[in-house]
Amino acid sequence: MKSGQRIEQQPALLLHHRPFKDSSLLLDIFSQDHGRLALIARGARSTKSRLKGVLRPFMPLRVAWLLRSDLGTLTGAEIDGRPLTLKGDSLLSGYYLNELLLFFLHRHDPQPEVFSAYRQTIANMAATDEPAALLRRFEIELLSLLGYGLALGHDALTGDELDPEMHYEYRPEQGPVQVQRDTGNMIFAGAALIGIREQRFEDRAVLRAANRLLRAILAFHLGGKELKSRKVLLDLHRGQAKIESPVRINNEDEI
Repeated sequence: MKSGQRIEQQPALLLHHRPFKDSSLLLDIFSQDHGRLALIARGARSTKSRLKGVLRPFMPLRVAWLLRSDLGTLTGAEIDGRPLTLKGDSLLSGYYLNELLLFFLHRHDPQPEVFSAYRQTIANMAATDEPAALLRRFEIELLSLLGYGLALGHDALTGDELDPEMHYEYRPEQGPVQVQRDTGNMIFAGAALIGIREQRFEDRAVLRAANRLLRAILAFHLGGKELKSRKVLLDLHRGQAKIESPVRINNEDEI
């Protein structure tokens, strides 16, 4: 980070905002070339602000700012391309992705590949009401880009290729280890782990296994912290299940 840095026309997305002083906003921005940063948008909550309708999560933006310390000042923002609208599960899933990025990304640490994956995932979620497979692909790519990639090629102890007929315990700090039992929170069929590696999420069994595995891996890296948006999404589906059908509750394994 350079003091006195002025940036113009930087592709970015808004991860989070909250009121700041009388009429301003404090923004968490994820930019293409400068990573995550905190900016003050002065007067953004004023009724006459030109930023009304612009500073929204999931909206592709081009932003400008002046940075004199860890906290910068937004000097301009405009919508970059076609406006996006997320609805239903895709909207809550988008907030979930934002929470993931707020936790995993350090300020002023450029992550252009993560930015590209995030922006594309948001665009894809705007075109679907079933975002589960998109979430799993993003989680896998995020972990890989940040150096926490899943080890799904070989048995972590023997080095043997995964056997689709065997069962494995996935250990977050090692990878899959063959076991003789077939039940347990981190026990997976070899076929399921191979399916996750190949991202065959059109197979509902593979998608459910991927969600179970990634939920545990992310919880490990989050230090047990529960993301609010994921809890809201799960609670919403549980509520729908009680109203519509007791079978629907199984779908939470795909959220």
